[in-house]
Amino acid sequence: MPALSSVGIVGAGFAGLAAAILLREGGVDVDLLDSRDGLSDIGSGITIQGNACRTLARLGVWDEVLERSYPADVLGLRAPDPQATVVALIPDAKTGGPDFPATIGMYRPELARILLARAEELGTTVRWSTLVDGLEDDGDGVTLHSTSNGERLTDRYDLVIGADGLHSAVRSMIGIETTPERNGMGIWRAFVPRPDEVTHTDLVYGGPCYIAGYCPTSEDRMYAYLVEDAQDRTLLSPEEQVATMKQLAQAYHGPWDEVRESIDDTSRVNYTWFTSHLIDGPWNRGRVVVIGDAAHSCPPTVAQGAAMALEDALVLSELLLAADAVDDSVFAAFTERRLGRAREVVGASVQLCDWLFAHDRTADVPGLMRRVAAVVGQPA
Repeated sequence: MPALSSVGIVGAGFAGLAAAILLREGGVDVDLLDSRDGLSDIGSGITIQGNACRTLARLGVWDEVLERSYPADVLGLRAPDPQATVVALIPDAKTGGPDFPATIGMYRPELARILLARAEELGTTVRWSTLVDGLEDDGDGVTLHSTSNGERLTDRYDLVIGADGLHSAVRSMIGIETTPERNGMGIWRAFVPRPDEVTHTDLVYGGPCYIAGYCPTSEDRMYAYLVEDAQDRTLLSPEEQVATMKQLAQAYHGPWDEVRESIDDTSRVNYTWFTSHLIDGPWNRGRVVVIGDAAHSCPPTVAQGAAMALEDALVLSELLLAADAVDDSVFAAFTERRLGRAREVVGASVQLCDWLFAHDRTADVPGLMRRVAAVVGQPA
């Protein structure tokens, strides 16, 4: 029998859903609490590396994920010239091992739906429209206070997991002051039809943007992105956002000529700023622990954000289910297994941004990517 019988998880993102799945498999009662009124049907794409694919297999959803995604084993580099000249096709590292693709592209809301269905299938209680506003840890358990659909609720758990994202309320409630910092770059994303010639991710460095890229997510869809100096785009109307992204894309050619013309749905274009942070020490305070974006975040330059979140859930659940008691030794082991790996990924992601800012032509990008691949290629 596991040392704990009940867990409250705050946040139904990838980390929270993965933790719910694994703990339910281990026989733990799980309440999953989220302030939203449900999963969104609108979103963009996501690039998922092999080590994340390996974790998705452990969650029991790999076959469905593969069916609803687009795998690739190479990465293309193109020049910012009128011909979009292919500079290189680089075999991508298979960080999940030989049984998985190097990467898959996928529609982010689709992955969330698959994970939610798996969590519910296993008996997770999901409470939407639930805002957590108080935690009391007495050493033997945690009392959690929330408002759910206008009703005040008090629940008692052996452990609370904060998986509530970048601006985590749980992180703040337990006195961890680390918060995301802006890196100075912003990214436009659009979810668009896939041109026939797009069969893997291509990146263009140069032109008016730091990076112009795209990643196929299915036989008929993909997401495209442009990375620029971060700007306040909040005053732009949805129509102006579409026009701005299309204008920036004018400088890029090859598949971009078709992609640009298909950027027309205001609900499929969004703009966010790059941020990064890392809790550089234990991610728990007593019986409350944060994981995923609540504990660390990084620019998407090495495409490891989802992988790190899923791995956090995997390692934490494994340690909890094997423990004789929920004590400091569990969290010390969690810190030992996760902190160095997260530090490597966050540091590499930020380093790539710094090199792009500096237009550093001496930067050893291949060496950095090999180092990251070697780290995440090892089991979490």
